[in-house]
Amino acid sequence: MRYLAPLAALLLVSCNPMAGEDAAPVVAPILTSEQAFDEFTYARPQEARVSHVALDLVLNFDKKLVEGTATLDVVAAEGAKEIVLDSNGLSITHVTDGEGVELAWELGESVAEKGAPLKISFAETDGAVTAPERILITYASAPYAEALQWLAPEQTAGKKQPFLFSQGQAILNRSWIPTQDSPGIRQTWEARIVAPEALNVVMSGIKQGEPEDLGNGTRAHSFVMDKSVPPYLIAVAAGNIEFAEIGPRSGVWAEPETLEAAAKEVGDTEELIDAGSKLFGDYRWGRYDMIVLPPSFPYGGMENPVMTFLTPTFIAGDRSNNGLVAHELAHSWSGNLTTYASWRDGWLNEGVTSYIESRISEEVYGKARAEQEYALSYAGLAEMVETNGSDNPNTAMRTPAEISPFETAGEAIYDKGTVFLRTVEQTVGREKFDAWLTAWFDNHAFQPITSEMFLADLRENLIKGDAELEKALMLDEWVYGTGIPANAAQPDAAAFAAVDSAAAAYAKDGTLPETKAWKGWTAAEQRRFLEKLPKELDDAQLAALNDRLELSATGNNEVLFLWLEAALRNEYDPAIPQAQKFLARVGRNKFVSPLFTALWDTGSWGRPIATKLYAETRDGYHSYTRGKVDKIVGYEG
Repeated sequence: MRYLAPLAALLLVSCNPMAGEDAAPVVAPILTSEQAFDEFTYARPQEARVSHVALDLVLNFDKKLVEGTATLDVVAAEGAKEIVLDSNGLSITHVTDGEGVELAWELGESVAEKGAPLKISFAETDGAVTAPERILITYASAPYAEALQWLAPEQTAGKKQPFLFSQGQAILNRSWIPTQDSPGIRQTWEARIVAPEALNVVMSGIKQGEPEDLGNGTRAHSFVMDKSVPPYLIAVAAGNIEFAEIGPRSGVWAEPETLEAAAKEVGDTEELIDAGSKLFGDYRWGRYDMIVLPPSFPYGGMENPVMTFLTPTFIAGDRSNNGLVAHELAHSWSGNLTTYASWRDGWLNEGVTSYIESRISEEVYGKARAEQEYALSYAGLAEMVETNGSDNPNTAMRTPAEISPFETAGEAIYDKGTVFLRTVEQTVGREKFDAWLTAWFDNHAFQPITSEMFLADLRENLIKGDAELEKALMLDEWVYGTGIPANAAQPDAAAFAAVDSAAAAYAKDGTLPETKAWKGWTAAEQRRFLEKLPKELDDAQLAALNDRLELSATGNNEVLFLWLEAALRNEYDPAIPQAQKFLARVGRNKFVSPLFTALWDTGSWGRPIATKLYAETRDGYHSYTRGKVDKIVGYEG
């Protein structure tokens, strides 16, 4: 029996039998500081925690649910009488210990979004309560569980087979896995997934051999993740997908109709891995594979270990949007290797990752592209602060108590974190900062972290008591304060000099760039120009923009989105058919929510269009995107 000392942060070795005798310790510490507290879990990990999850599940496409068993390895404090798990919509059949002895359990009251606590009592023998080493839960998810997107064949590229993918972040995995669904409770896992034989299955774990033909029209696929990860990183996808090798460590899965374009787009992956390893230490996950999902995937990408999930909307034919791949890869150090213990420290994942993304992009694509991407990031942050006000708590990196971390401004998490670390780098020097950041990852590998830990490590190992340096860095103001601190590293004024000049000329007298010049601009330069367009444009100006720059014909979805947003907010009728087609084929919330907002904010012109269109497209969006657009259009079901 393995014990946790109450309120201690111990590093224990998991008894994961599939990890091998030489496996490194994989049970991460449980942090007990106030900043580590996660109010979005029912778990009490200081008393009893999950250290390993073994799933044996069937994908039921007819009923749109998963069903089977989850076997949990338990680590308990001496005297613990129960373990509390997270669940949301799960139908529990029964619960036993590892020997098959029935255990008493109950589901508590369900709270919107958070779900319900699943309390499992430990058995009493001879008057003493003994915590089991393992607990087996037989269950099924609810139809259309929030984490699972079930697609009919017609919603895929091939139109022949159904498709399933999961999206667990932030707290959605509790809708298909009964475990302690908190980033601070890292777990190893393994899975056996049964699916129709026509489908391939991938997961965010290492594939174990070839699928097993079960002789009844199904196959079983097995996976292992022997490294301790936060539960939201357990992910699955199943569909008519095929694999293309990119390099010795990398490859991409996609539907056959998408595979060739996907493989070409991610062809730089091995170089990106090498760059990350050169900068911040070894890549520790073995493989780096990707899957390009159907377009209903709500995010640009999701950093699931060894199997990054990607939206097809990043495919532009010229790798101009491959900053997305660099970003998800960068999570292999920040977010996956070191993970925030609380959702309120989102910047520790996304802000640090965005900084690393910039550094990887610089290594592979050059300084000019990296500087342009940084300038876009800084501009996004500045616009957000101007819109919200510099004293608005929504602009703080560490999300304060009065704001839900799931509703905070993304620019405060991604862009402000990037600017913060760029500021530290420029203040102390790149060589010193890189050495510190690499050591930070090494010293906290496969462990949860907090803002207070990050700042304490900076002070101890980088500042080292230098009072002037401490004052210059303004660390607490960056992490806990609002707005943009005065010492922020400014973007290179030359990064977009030509584009900004062209944007100023257009704003002054309507002078447009020549078509040839526009086509010679990078995607970042085109985005910069469109982001600087005047908010109000008339039909003649919009028609001229589209004719000269051929915006509606672009193959870059980032550029197309900016054009459609400008057209819709200005009630430009000719753009409606393309906007309707775009919103019908794309589920990425970054595009969907702003376009519905643009329609809705026009009032009588756009609201009927938005209402009709959303009624037609809503079922094809992921629950995350639906939740955002529901609020925009006042959808009540």
